Amino acid sequence: MKRKKKIKKKVEQAQAPRTSVYLNGKLIGFYENGAQLLAELKARRRAGILSPQLNFYYNQKTDDLFINADSGRARRPYIVVENGQSRLTPALLEQLRQGEIGWESLVKLGVIEYLDAEEEESAYIAVKEEELTPEHTHLEIDPVSIFGVTVSILPFPEYNSSPRITMACAMAKQSLGTYAVNFNMRTDSRAHVLYYPQQPLVQTKPYALLGFAERAAGQNFVVAIASSYGYNIGDAVVMNRSAIDRGLGRSVFYKTHETEERRYPGGQKDKFEIPPPTTTGYREERAYRYLGEDGIISPECEVEAKDVLVGKTSPPRFLEEITVFGVTEEKKRENSLVLKSGEDGIVDSVMITDSLAGTKLVKVRVRSIKIPEIGDKFASRHGQKGVIGLLRPQEDMPFNKDGICPDLIINPHAIPSRMTVGHLLEMLGGKAACYSGKFVDGTAFTGDKEEDLRKIMKEYGLDEVGEEVLYDPFSGEAIKAKIFMGVIYYQRLHHLVSNKMHVRSRGPVQLLTHQPTEGRSREGGLRFGEMERDCLIGYGAAMLIRERLLEESDKTVELVCEKCGSIAVFDHVKNKQYCPLCDSTQLHYVEMSYAFKLLLDEIKSLGIFPRLLLRDKA
Repeated sequence: MKRKKKIKKKVEQAQAPRTSVYLNGKLIGFYENGAQLLAELKARRRAGILSPQLNFYYNQKTDDLFINADSGRARRPYIVVENGQSRLTPALLEQLRQGEIGWESLVKLGVIEYLDAEEEESAYIAVKEEELTPEHTHLEIDPVSIFGVTVSILPFPEYNSSPRITMACAMAKQSLGTYAVNFNMRTDSRAHVLYYPQQPLVQTKPYALLGFAERAAGQNFVVAIASSYGYNIGDAVVMNRSAIDRGLGRSVFYKTHETEERRYPGGQKDKFEIPPPTTTGYREERAYRYLGEDGIISPECEVEAKDVLVGKTSPPRFLEEITVFGVTEEKKRENSLVLKSGEDGIVDSVMITDSLAGTKLVKVRVRSIKIPEIGDKFASRHGQKGVIGLLRPQEDMPFNKDGICPDLIINPHAIPSRMTVGHLLEMLGGKAACYSGKFVDGTAFTGDKEEDLRKIMKEYGLDEVGEEVLYDPFSGEAIKAKIFMGVIYYQRLHHLVSNKMHVRSRGPVQLLTHQPTEGRSREGGLRFGEMERDCLIGYGAAMLIRERLLEESDKTVELVCEKCGSIAVFDHVKNKQYCPLCDSTQLHYVEMSYAFKLLLDEIKSLGIFPRLLLRDKA
């Protein structure tokens, strides 16, 4: 009887649910009560017995307990909450202020603990202390810490739609400012530096803490939201030309070009010099006009496209070349460092040094001043990007009763569908900051509220919502509608029309297809693709299709054999044309695309013989 009871007990124990315990994803054993084990482990971690690097997660549905200690986990600090009360007491806060305790002490005391993504699943986190209830397990140190570095420096992000915040983050990285204090000592391949960077009037706490004010990347613009004779249609903006002449949005662009004296097998090497006229590929004499005796350009020379920065000659590709008279001689090749088409500027600095391989290396930095022009891109910190559609002189810009003109006019249609209310708030905050002389706090969740900004505006006798009566510059009459005008931080982005502008009439073609080369750097043509072709077919513009896809592309005239239908040849030595296949002389010139002739050759390479059947044009 006793034996039966013992067996029954063992069966019951075996059937009782047991928690699976995993360490870094590996099953290490079982435990009777997972919830109890989790509570014990957390208590020991907070007491400092277990490492604060450990994280625990108990999945009640599957009855699994996960212990994570592996590297590479993203972890965030939170204040521990017990019975609806924060563990960070006023007494501890006072000790922190006095400097008696530090961050590490709070972690050791179990006041602050780090949670990974898995442990966060079982946490109930309050954003503010006022919101705490007995159910809460943790409290955010500051609500702004929900965001990363880039979002936390954007003002009023909680008033914007999330795609616009994502765009603002991407564009903040493209803004021009002072990327390094020693930029004039560096030889970065490409660099932009803004002339007069300013710190924004509407800032966030992280912006100041991270020291971004010392590395500003934008300027405070006076902006009006209004339609301006269609020149700011869509996302275009109208800018004040006079403000640009005074230095608004002006930047300098540095580009570094480098070349070295390479060594070749056989003891040959390149040489920096002014290439002699006998050199193969010698350029026109004007291209070498700025070179010194050593073949290197001097600083402060004004250079333009096709000018040589460093003269360099290279040994021939083949060791010997026999001249007309049968004498063997080594002819040097011209291999100079040349400024590409579409580039110009002033040589800023020249650095002569040795490369890692021990060869002579020259770096030439060219600077060019980039003044905002039609097509340049600007963006606010709310994902509101736009290109300049018109530069209008100050006398043609609307003005208020104090004679203040906007630097920028953006379209009202850019606001409602994008839902960037933060943009409007920053304009109001910037205006309030101008009159009060104090920075406005735009920190997410805890910054200044709209009511605070309205109060400041009222104090200075302004319209509390920032609207103003503007006057038409052409008639001098007041514009009937009130226009919202304020001050907002705008960034100039590195998408400059002068660096992207590309046009081609005639130029190089590819060796294989005889079609124009591709890309701006290779002086290529603009691709006329299948979809563009479809548009012209839809319009029935047959002659335009012919012009684009044949006349201006790879038109060629080939000899075709009337007898066998293959491509014939012209022998320049014998001055004779014939068909290499059937030796016929019944040949005709046929106009075709070179790509078609290439296709015929490729089909032949597969062992298929394509014939061209000729007939007279109808």
